[in-house]
Amino acid sequence: MASKQYDVVVIGAGPGGYIAAIRAAQLGFSTACIDEWKNASGGPAPGGTCTNVGCIPSKALLQSSEHYEHAGRHFGEHGIGLDKLSIDVKKMVGRKDTVVKQNNDGILYLFKKNKVAFFHGRGSFVKAASAEQGGGWEIAVAGAADETLVGRQVIVATGSSARALPGAPFDEETILSNDGALRIGAVPGKLGLIGSGVIGLEMGSVWRRLGAEVTILEALPTFLGAADAQVAKEAHKAFTKQGLKIELGVKVGEVSAAKKGRKEGVTVAYTDAKGAAQVLEVDKLIVSIGRVPNTTGLGAQAVGLKLDERGAVVVDAECRTNLPGVWAVGDVVRGPMLAHKAEEEGVAVAERIAGQHPHVDFNTVPWVIYTSPEIAWVGETEQQLQARGAAYKTGTFPFAANGRARALGDTTGLVKFLADAQTDRILGVHIVGPMASELIAEAVVAMEFKASSEDIARICHAHPSLGEATKEAALAVDKRTLNF
Repeated sequence: MASKQYDVVVIGAGPGGYIAAIRAAQLGFSTACIDEWKNASGGPAPGGTCTNVGCIPSKALLQSSEHYEHAGRHFGEHGIGLDKLSIDVKKMVGRKDTVVKQNNDGILYLFKKNKVAFFHGRGSFVKAASAEQGGGWEIAVAGAADETLVGRQVIVATGSSARALPGAPFDEETILSNDGALRIGAVPGKLGLIGSGVIGLEMGSVWRRLGAEVTILEALPTFLGAADAQVAKEAHKAFTKQGLKIELGVKVGEVSAAKKGRKEGVTVAYTDAKGAAQVLEVDKLIVSIGRVPNTTGLGAQAVGLKLDERGAVVVDAECRTNLPGVWAVGDVVRGPMLAHKAEEEGVAVAERIAGQHPHVDFNTVPWVIYTSPEIAWVGETEQQLQARGAAYKTGTFPFAANGRARALGDTTGLVKFLADAQTDRILGVHIVGPMASELIAEAVVAMEFKASSEDIARICHAHPSLGEATKEAALAVDKRTLNF
């Protein structure tokens, strides 16, 4: 049977893949997208890690747990009384699953709308296509109906997977990746987390709010080392006050499940920052120590696709691989493993195939941690500026002095600007506090257009709004805040 031929074949339907496929179709290319994710019924579940076991479901649980905490701890301040407060974890998880399915179905609808052919199965390289086939690459689809496609251009967008601890593989019952962490069926009495990155902090926040005793073990001596140090310090103080126990500078040893007389659970042996031997016993353990690129089963060796020592696809600044007509985007290549970074690369590659010249600036890719308080930043941190000897100015403004934050009852945190000492161009903006994930967008736009802190300081912001804290922080760069 003749192979189906397409101008563009995308392997993977996560944020980078499905967006690349849609943009390619918009540009007039015949486009196919291959993805192997399955829902509980075995049907297609496009959206990758982000939609199925990452960004989307975690935000659903964070929202549910935040409602619960507000009801239990803060409604009384507003004069709202509740006699009995309870949490139905099964229903909460069910709502999360509904949100995930809505997103899966939404992507399938977008494929149909944009005339993208979707194939449910695992895509892998077979060989270079013949001249009679029009050139390009043969891609096998292993699934319910095995097929072979030919793509004149191929975009690899296979994403990443959670990294396991050596000697402690995920069983998704007691030792959990982000997948298992999103399917916990009841509030654990004691929850342990190894790694204080985004996933660890978000999942720790969910179950801490619902009543779990949460301990986070972090190997690094500093908290949130990728964030601005001042913001990280503020966040650490807030999380500790909430009840998260965070131990830094630890060295994790043996991790064992259901041992030492316990019917179930996990025991973690570790050395603390002072060199003392410690033991942590928990009911569930979430391991969040980074992610690895998904290239196993891609058939890279069969066609000579170059991978690096981590297993990531090697690409140049424009996401080209060493093979003609083969591109790669998202978590499977260099750069930050962020859904929105993958989307931008996906769009850029589709447009490059069409002969356009888009650009993705990693320095203006925002980072967000959806805890409470939220943490978001874009650009350089103060420690990065110091390391490269840059001359800069700073301006900060606390949410405690913002009228809208007071009305919300959420005054933790601050906004911080870093600007060039001579030109005043914005070099970085860092936020810890309410709705930081939304507020950071203004900073991204400003930096994309090479704005100065004075530009933000001169823009009228609605009153009362959280955005006024951004304006005031920009004013603070010139030491002229109006409300603090």
